[in-house]
Order: sequence, then C-alpha cells, then structure tokens
Amino acid sequence: MTASMFKPDQLAASPPLPKAPGVLHALGLVLLYFLLQVCAAVLMGFAAGVREKMQHPQLSFADVHKHVMTVLQQPDSNAMLMVIALPLIALLLFWLVRRSWPALWLQAEPPGFGFSAPGSPRWYFAALLVGVVMPLLGALITQLLAQGHEVTQNVQELSRHASGKLRLPLAIVAVSVGPMVEELMFRGVLLSALLRRMATGPSIALCAALFGVVHLAGLDFQWYALPNLMLLAAVLCWLRLKSGSLWPAILAHGLYNMFALVALFAQA
Repeated sequence: MTASMFKPDQLAASPPLPKAPGVLHALGLVLLYFLLQVCAAVLMGFAAGVREKMQHPQLSFADVHKHVMTVLQQPDSNAMLMVIALPLIALLLFWLVRRSWPALWLQAEPPGFGFSAPGSPRWYFAALLVGVVMPLLGALITQLLAQGHEVTQNVQELSRHASGKLRLPLAIVAVSVGPMVEELMFRGVLLSALLRRMATGPSIALCAALFGVVHLAGLDFQWYALPNLMLLAAVLCWLRLKSGSLWPAILAHGLYNMFALVALFAQA
C-alpha cells in the first residue's frame, strides 16, 4: 500500500512544537522582575507616608516625604522588604511563566526550562563543588581587579546592618527564593530563548553578560565584580545544559550566596 492511497488527513504529521519564549519575552521577564522590586519599595514608602500622615495630620507633605525617605533608608526596612516582597514576586513570576509556557516547564532540553530531575545524581555533586569553589575563585578574581577597594552587594550590606532577628529570614530568602527565581529567568527562560537564535557558546556568553550587567546596580556599579558574576553565570549555564535540569544550577547558586553570607557573618 503506497502513501498515495491515504487521504491527506491520514498522513502522519509531526507533532506541533510547543510555544516557546522569544528573546524579547525573556528580557521583558527580567525587566519585570526588577520593576516589581521597585514597585514594592514604592508601595512600602506610600504605606509609611499614609501611616505617618494619619498619626500626625499637621505634618506637611515635605515632612512626610522626609520621614518616608528616612524609613526606606533604614537597614531593617530594606531587609523586611526583601523578606516579604521577594517571595511574593517569585510566586508571581513562577505563575506567569508556568501559565505562559506550560509544556516547557518539565522539559529537560532547551527550549524547556528544566524543572525536572537531572539525568544522574552526580550533577548534584557537581553543583556542590561549584557552590564551594566559585565563591573562593570569584573572591580571588575580584580582589585582584579591585586593587584594595571593598566590594559589597546590597544583600550583604542589608545583612551586615540588619538587626539580628531579620538576619536569618534574610539569609533564607537569599539562598533559596533568590536563586530559584533568577535561575528560572536566566538559565531557564533567557538561555532557552537565546539557544533558539544562536549557537551554544554565544548563548552562554550573552546570558552570562546580561546576568552580570543587571546586578551592577546592586554592586554600586563596581565594575571589578563583573567578571566574577559572569564566570559564575557561565558555569551555571554549563550545569543547566549538561545536567538537563535547572535544579543543579539552583543548588549551586544557593550555595554561592550562602558562603558569601557565612563569610560576612563570620567577619561580623
């Protein structure tokens, strides 16, 4: 029996490819992540202003604004904002990505996002190794480039100056929620989108560069911390692609943040 004997609708057809994010979608998601953090700070300032005006109706707008700025500059206020707002932002972004591209959520290979177990448990051990080695290697590279200048990230400054009761919740968010949402955006959505447009090497390089650049504001634009962040991002991309899962990258990223905070608390 030849193929010509079948009707057109009986011919075998390839299954349709699942809808996948484009580069602009991925960049928009990254932008949304940071805009939501700004919006959370604005809402916190607005709430502080309303409360101050209700308690002291005689205050002028200038006095209320001055009070709000003072509140927002307090370490405990910023730490509380991160502890409360970041998990809510993460839940919103996870829901948005899962709703937009459900077929890609558990798919191991790009354009999938890799929220499935890696092919072998050895990738968890590789993640542990990356999480232990990269803070040491990154600190060495940064110190060589900084030439004596102190390099700190916002989360480290918050942890250093926040009261003791907020340090543990802040550390938990920094080593769990932060890595999960950033890996979803960069090694999940963005890397998958880039791989649809270009080869693996350029995709990893561009993903690593964007990861470093978007964190510069949190480093007070200290450029000498950029190579460390880009190297970390490139290694996390490698973990994601080789393991066929996003979980090793999340684990390594969380360990990286944990060792940075442990070193900070040890100094304190």
